[in-house]
Parts: sequence; C-alpha cells; structure tokens
Amino acid sequence: MKKEIVINATANEIRIAITEDGRLAEFFIETPEKERMVGDIYVGKVARVMPGIRAAFVDIGHKQDAFLHFSDIADTLSSYSQLLTDEDSDLDTDEEDDAEDEVAIGAPPSAGAVQATPPPSRLHDRRRGQARPAPSQETIPQLSKGQEVIVQVTKEPVANKGVRVTTEASLPGRFLVLLPFNGRVGVSRKITNFREKRRLRRIVRSLLPERFGVIIRTVAQEQEESALRQDLEGLISTWREIEKMVKTEDAPALLYKDMATTSHVIRDLFTEDVQRVVVDSKRLFREIRAYVKWVSPALVDRIEYYKERGPVFDAVGVEKELSTALSRKVWMKSGGYLIIEQTEAMVVIDVNSGRYAAQKEQEQNSLRTNLEAAREACRQLRLRDIGGIIVIDFIDLQEEVNKKKVYDEVRKEFRKDRAKITVYPMTELGLVQVTRQRVRQSILNSFSEPCPVCGGAGMVQSKSSIVNRIERWFRRFRSESRELRLTLRVHPSIATYLGEGTISRLNRMKIKFLALIHLEEDPKLGLEEFRILSRKLNKDITDVYRG
Repeated sequence: MKKEIVINATANEIRIAITEDGRLAEFFIETPEKERMVGDIYVGKVARVMPGIRAAFVDIGHKQDAFLHFSDIADTLSSYSQLLTDEDSDLDTDEEDDAEDEVAIGAPPSAGAVQATPPPSRLHDRRRGQARPAPSQETIPQLSKGQEVIVQVTKEPVANKGVRVTTEASLPGRFLVLLPFNGRVGVSRKITNFREKRRLRRIVRSLLPERFGVIIRTVAQEQEESALRQDLEGLISTWREIEKMVKTEDAPALLYKDMATTSHVIRDLFTEDVQRVVVDSKRLFREIRAYVKWVSPALVDRIEYYKERGPVFDAVGVEKELSTALSRKVWMKSGGYLIIEQTEAMVVIDVNSGRYAAQKEQEQNSLRTNLEAAREACRQLRLRDIGGIIVIDFIDLQEEVNKKKVYDEVRKEFRKDRAKITVYPMTELGLVQVTRQRVRQSILNSFSEPCPVCGGAGMVQSKSSIVNRIERWFRRFRSESRELRLTLRVHPSIATYLGEGTISRLNRMKIKFLALIHLEEDPKLGLEEFRILSRKLNKDITDVYRG
C-alpha cells in the first residue's frame, strides 16, 4: 500500500490528508478556534461527585466541567494526590506485559483493534488477563467536592458535552510513552518478535529511573539505545516541569499542552510505511524536517517541499474527495450509494443498490453491492472520524453464508482503522451495529456549525405552520386584551406569504381578531420567529401571550 501525508497550510488553518493508494483515508484540520485538546494535562477541582451515574465533574477552567467516570480513576490517584501535597509516594514494581499504543493518551491506537464482542473494562489486569471490576461505591470517598486532582483529556468536547478526562496521565514520545507513578514496562502488541521485545525491555529498564513506567511503542523496533535514551530523557524532563508547575499553579490551571495537530501527526503517523510527506509551507517544512532529523534521521529524505503554483490538494486529488466527506450521499462505483445520517446519539448508514436487478440475480447483486458498501462505509467512518454508535443498514440478504461474508468484510476493513472498534454480527433485519472510539469531533463538526435558521435540525417549519402559531398568539391575546393597534414583525419571506391572495392572510387575521395589525419585515429574525409590539404601550408583548 502506497501511503502519503500531504499538508496544506494557510494563514488561518492547516489541513492534513493521509492517502492510501491515492485515495483519501484520514483527514485532520487545525484552526485557531479549534485547537487539539487530547493529551492536555490540568490540575482541577472536583465540582460534583455523582454516585448515581458513577462519575464526577471536574472544573479545569473550561466553560463546561470535565467528565471523569469512576472507571477512569486510576490506582495511581493517591500518588498524584501526594504530589499535590508534597508527600513522598510508594510506587508499584515493574510488570512484564504486552500493551497497545492506544494506552497512551494522545497517541494513536494500534491498527486492527477490531473486536467481535463488547470491549473489556478500561481497568484491566494484564498479568492475569482478566478484567478488574471498576471502582466500587466504597471507593467513591477518595473524591470529594473541592479536592484538587491532576487529570488528562482523553476526549474532546462534542456538542453540549465537555471533555472527558482520566486521572492517569501519560506523556507520549516518538518511541516511548511515559507513565508517571505507574511502575510497569509494557510493549506494543504489534511488536511480535520475542527477542526484540526482550531487548527493548532490557534497554528501557536500564534507563528508567524510579517513579516511572513506560510503554514501548511500535516504532521503537530496531532502534538503538541512544534513540530510546534521548526520547526518555526528554519525556522525564517534561514531567519534571509539570511537577514544578503543580507546586505553583492554583487550580484550575493548564499544566501541559500536548503537540498541535501537525506535530502530533508527524510524531505518531510518520513511520516506515509512509512513502513521503508533502508540505506546501516553507516554515512547516523546516520544522518537520528538523524534528524528524532529530528523532528518525532515516526518514528525512522522504519529506518534500511542494513548490508548484497550484494548490497541493488539487495536485494529489484530495480536494474532490473532501467534498464527499461533507456530503449526505456517497456514490459507489457499482452505481449504488450510501446515505449517511448523523445525530447526536448515533450515526445511521443506509445502503442502496441505486438500480434495478433481475430477480434471479438479486441475491448475488445484493451481495456484491453490500461488499462494496462495507468497504466504502468503513472508509467514510474513518475519513469523517465518526465515533459512538453506528448502525449500517445493508440490502436484505436471504442466505446466512452471504450475511457472514458481509460481516467479515466489515471487520476486515476496520482493521485498517486506528480507533478501537467493536463490530456485532448482522441481525435478521440486515443491520450491522458498530461502536467506534470517539476522541475528537468529526470532520463535519470541524468544518461546519449549526444552521442559524433551523438550529441544526436540517428542516424548518412550513410557512402555514408559522402563520398558525401567529394566529394562536392572537387568540390568546384577544381572550385577555381589547387593545386594537399592534405591530407584527416577521421574516421577509413570511411577510410575503401573509400578503398573498385576493383576500390576504393578514387581512383575514385583522377581520378575525378585530385588530389593526401593522406588518413589518425584519430580516434579522429567523424564519420561525415573530415579534408583536403594542403601539399603545410601545413595548414588545410577544412573550406575555406566548403558549
């Protein structure tokens, strides 16, 4: 597979595209208004402890309090609490275990983490391979209102929900992930060579000071001791700075800001399987080249500066594909198409054949369309970075063996995805249910904002419904008042609608409610809004008689 990273920078935003065999696979965007927050470390104050939902809310200085679920309260909480109170802490001993890169906050999950059953608890005993129960009701008193805690962001805010945080902070580097107060040495499961695992553990243990644990990342394979030492020393130095800030900063306060999106992508995704990185900004080109020369000198020659006049995304064919990332309908080569409907609760993908198939070939045609749809749906979910609950409604199949082929195809395609994913078998109704890890907002949310007219619903009330609401207002008004002179302010399109007809709707309203209604157009009002003013009192009385 030919893999490339293409970076387009302007004064207001940086766009990063990852292509696989010439097709857009992942997309990131960085703007001043929407900075990356995953991986940031704060000292916050517990605002509320809510045993009923097994969670606490922590004030970290944002508009909305951070959400801390009890399952995200690590065993190391007491160590962090002692750090806040200048006390010494006892640490766990090393554990020999295998770990995945996704353990690191702010680091990308390993590819192929597709599960056929629900995922285990976040609190997992790796030595025994068994899930530990989440903290019980008895452990709740360790958190109390006003208590200061060190937390790290694991999920960015979505809609009206604040960030999600954990009490176990980690610092991701190029080759290692530092785990303060943890005391274990883990190795990415993607490193399969036993001798290499043992070599890396031996090197890291010889370098690792007390108080710290690490996870050895996949890219650490075949690296020299000097590279691992350099990465580890940098991470420990960063943590020492965080410890100093803890002593001086008053909660809530930001202790550590993780890398920006561009640096994050280069650090975590620029690996041996990437053929080249194309950048159209001289400044970014120099910065990326300097960083890569420091951490992975062998990859420096793969970084290219784009000198042509035309946009770099046009040159690599990315711009056209980006338009589909915002489209509700996605066409497939066979002539079929997907309809992607996104709500706050879940995402539904409907598969349509797009053309008539003969009855005798219906099963095979449906199977071919479903297999193509499985590949495209998985690509779109990855490209749009859609998380949460997803339901894919495939074309009905009669044979169980064909249903299993579609299910297997979905699982196979999701192995390319770095997010944690669980795929459930196809139901009798032809539905495949998926849960996908949500870390940040989807591309649609990054590119857009709710419509000021419909409020994000995608639909508005009909003009007749709006006029009926106005009439109901006048009915309530007339039941309590005998005032005659009123001013009605509406959107221009509603004003036009009220004036249509031989006997206009406005005149009918005047006759029906025995009122002298003066109509005014107000383009600042939303389509569904109206305001009514009393000319006698010279004030707005809309809300007085609103239902």
